[in-house]
Amino acid sequence: MDADEREVYYYLKSWGHEFVAAREISRRAGGKHRFRQSPEWAQPVIARMVERGILESDESGHYRLKAASKKEKKKRHWVSPQVAKILKDSGKDFSEAIKVDEDLDAYYEGL
Repeated sequence: MDADEREVYYYLKSWGHEFVAAREISRRAGGKHRFRQSPEWAQPVIARMVERGILESDESGHYRLKAASKKEKKKRHWVSPQVAKILKDSGKDFSEAIKVDEDLDAYYEGL
């Protein structure tokens, strides 16, 4: 990612999941002096980012960062890697010992 793409990325990151017009990105991401020199400087940058899958567009030509899919999120481990290694090396199966999600669901249902 080059410097222009980073400027666009960080500007759109501040908007969250809202779509922003390309002209507004050109105006705000690079600063007013850059916008005065070249008002359309962000168009090729945005096109590259859409092609690479970093940005997505709506039907009116506004852009936002592409939302990360839920499958890409890492699974949380409830023990440190060192403790997990010790438990794994012990040869015992602890997979059925504690079901954190089920225990919490049962607790909150009881309230």
